[in-house]
Amino acid sequence: MTGAAGADLVLEVPCGTLVYDAETGELLDDLVAPEQTLCVAQGGKGGLGNRHFLSNRNRAPEQALPGLPGQERRLRLELKLLAEVGIIGLPNAGKSTLIAALSAARPKIADYPFTTLIPNLGVVRRPTGDGTVFADIPGLIEGAHRGLGLGHEFLRHIERTRLLLHLIDATADRPLDNYHTIQQELEAYGHHLADRPQIVALNKIDALPPDTLANLLEQFEAQLQTPIHAISAVSGMGLQPLLQQVWVILDDDQDAAAKNSNTL
Repeated sequence: MTGAAGADLVLEVPCGTLVYDAETGELLDDLVAPEQTLCVAQGGKGGLGNRHFLSNRNRAPEQALPGLPGQERRLRLELKLLAEVGIIGLPNAGKSTLIAALSAARPKIADYPFTTLIPNLGVVRRPTGDGTVFADIPGLIEGAHRGLGLGHEFLRHIERTRLLLHLIDATADRPLDNYHTIQQELEAYGHHLADRPQIVALNKIDALPPDTLANLLEQFEAQLQTPIHAISAVSGMGLQPLLQQVWVILDDDQDAAAKNSNTL
C-alpha cells in the first residue's frame, strides 16, 4: 500500500554468516564484511492504480491492475566464526586456559574434558597495538569428522582461520598419539585444513620433570621435523616465543597474499 515509499525488511546477522537456499542448498553469499548486504527476496511488482488510466476522455477511471506477489524463499543461515588463529587439540589440552592467558577472554575452565561447549574468541594484542582474534575450538575427539562428540559441529569454524595452534597435553599418557589423532581428524574433514600453517605446542610443561620434557620434545621433533614449542599456559612459560612465531607466520602469509593480489 505504500509503493516506492515502502521500507526494506532488513535482517541483521553477524559477520561470518553464510546464507543458503534451504530448498536447493545453493550458497547465496558469505557475509564476512561489516555493512555487507545481500538481497535474498525481491518485493512484488506494484499494480497500476486508477490514476494510471486517467486521461482527457476518462476523467474518473474505475479500473486498476493488481500487483504481483513478492518472492518467497526459505533460507538456512550458518555462522562460521572469523578468527585468524584457531587453537585446536583434544579435550583438556589447556585451550581455554591458553586463550584466557593471552587475552581478556574468560571461558569456563575445569579439570575435566568437555568443559568448553562453545568456541571462545579472544583478542590478543601485538607489540604494535593491533589486535589478532584467537578462537578456542572445542570438542575435537577421534571420530569428530563423523559427528562424534562436539567436534563436527565446530570443525567448520576452523575453515576461517589462517593459522592453527595445535595444543597438546604434555602430561597425557601418549602425547604423540594425541597429535596424530587430531591430524587425522583434520585430514578426514577435508577443506584443506590439514594443509593450513600450524604451530605445535606442548602444554603443561611445568608439571613434567626436565628429563621427561627433553625426551618428549626429542620424540616430537624427530617425527614432525619441525621445532616444537614448550609452554605452560598457567605459569606463562614459553608464551612470548610462541606469540612471536604466530606474528611471523601471519605477517608472511599476509605479505604473500598481497603479492599474489598485485600479480593478478
